[in-house]
Amino acid sequence: MSARDDFDQVVTGDPSRRLGPPRAPAPRGSRLDDAWARWSADPRFSRLWRWGAPALVLLVAAVLRLWNLGHPHALVFDETYYVKDAYTLMNLGYEGAWPDEANAAFTGGDPDVYSSDASFIAHPPLGKWIIALGLAAFGAENALGWRISVAVAGILLVAATMLLARMLFRTTTLTVIAGGLLAIEGNAIVMSRVALLDTMLALFALLGAIAIVLDQRWSRRRLDDWIARREAEGRHTDWGPALLWRPWLLTAAVAFGAASAVKWSGFYFLAVFGVASIVMDALARRRAGIAFWATGSVLRQGPASFVLLVPLAAVVNVASWAGWFATAGGYYRSWVQNGNPAWGGVLEWVPLSFQNWWHYQSAMYRYHVGQSSPHSYESPAILWPFSARPTSMFYERLDDSLVQTITGIPNPLIWWAGTAAALFLVVRLVLARDGRAAVLIVGFVAGYAPWLLYPERTMFQFYSIAYEPYLVLAITLALGLLLGSPRDPRPRRTVGLAVVGVFLGLCVALSAFFLPLWTAMPISEEFLRLHYWFRSWI
Repeated sequence: MSARDDFDQVVTGDPSRRLGPPRAPAPRGSRLDDAWARWSADPRFSRLWRWGAPALVLLVAAVLRLWNLGHPHALVFDETYYVKDAYTLMNLGYEGAWPDEANAAFTGGDPDVYSSDASFIAHPPLGKWIIALGLAAFGAENALGWRISVAVAGILLVAATMLLARMLFRTTTLTVIAGGLLAIEGNAIVMSRVALLDTMLALFALLGAIAIVLDQRWSRRRLDDWIARREAEGRHTDWGPALLWRPWLLTAAVAFGAASAVKWSGFYFLAVFGVASIVMDALARRRAGIAFWATGSVLRQGPASFVLLVPLAAVVNVASWAGWFATAGGYYRSWVQNGNPAWGGVLEWVPLSFQNWWHYQSAMYRYHVGQSSPHSYESPAILWPFSARPTSMFYERLDDSLVQTITGIPNPLIWWAGTAAALFLVVRLVLARDGRAAVLIVGFVAGYAPWLLYPERTMFQFYSIAYEPYLVLAITLALGLLLGSPRDPRPRRTVGLAVVGVFLGLCVALSAFFLPLWTAMPISEEFLRLHYWFRSWI
């Protein structure tokens, strides 16, 4: 062997050519990975982990949302609107008016003090119909009945978050981390324990996002099949097809339509994910080698996707008003009949009931755009990522030393880590072209960015529940990259496991610390002040 050959062996680092006796391979993974591999060899353990761990997360979410749910027996914050609206919906078919001091009668067990006069309401009916299910099941005299439907929606939101995590990350570990973070996070807990609309909006919007991801997988398989058939027939594939049957896109339309039927901001999810669907279609066509992938997506598939998404979502939204259409007493129900101008010209044929409904929607839109009533806990959207002004929904002094409160202070570590992770998503998308990051960015933008367009409007921190699932999924993506895999060198893998373990442990500890403020537990004023880390939290 020449001296040059000896030099090459050392420089290349090829174990088969290295001088001297071969070295033992460096250990991979951690000792925990070694133990896990032994445990996972038992199929019973694998099944228990795959199904039992997510079930345990759901159990934790259920306990934190259902335990002592009927306390306090008071209409807290905007429950004074939504619970009473739900009660009149189930009795009148539309939202009726309530006299002054109606809250005292309602909480005192006498809810039938409403009148048949219509009340102007600011949000569509679906969320209130869902609240009415709880009232029908448990009675309006029981605060559990006011809140149980929203609590169930909050538990399902955790389940849906784990489902999307499983689809994106394909590991039980990261699925459990994502669901666990949302299960113990304060904003998510508070918004599941009060009868407001936002958790139901978040649930339907997340189900729509899941359907969009499933649609992309389904349509890409159909695209590949179409190209294979065209090539076998010797035909061109320059423009690509217009896929007219996309069942998951129809499912997304139903979900986003339901979101918009809870709150108008659900339309933003429909619009943003609809545009994102066309962009993803274009990228799929480019990957498949279609020459005119951009124009084919916009001009051929785009109109087809619009027809599949928008009309069905609109039908779902209008259908949520069935009670208003079926009765005669709803607000603006006889607007045209009362002497106001009807539509003319080519729209003269439109039924008067729909014209009245459209006028109502216009009035609601003007209200939302112009609504600007000063509130002591209002928070502009630009401050939501920092949790600068959480919403106090309930406060009561019990005696000289004890108080109870429901304050939507998010778990600080989860919330601020989520804000950092949202920025990380952009970096990840640019540098790694990570499609998972793209999905989460779309969800975050749909739930957050539109609020920045209305800086003068009165807003609250708790609106952020609409995009919170995407924040915890962003954290999960970052933690997954930090964890690495059992194939990584042992020092790197061990450090990753330790850092993630410490982070998750601190998240649990902080949730235990703030839990009394999220669930109206009786606490001392001194203990309460320990939670006010900033003056703006008071």
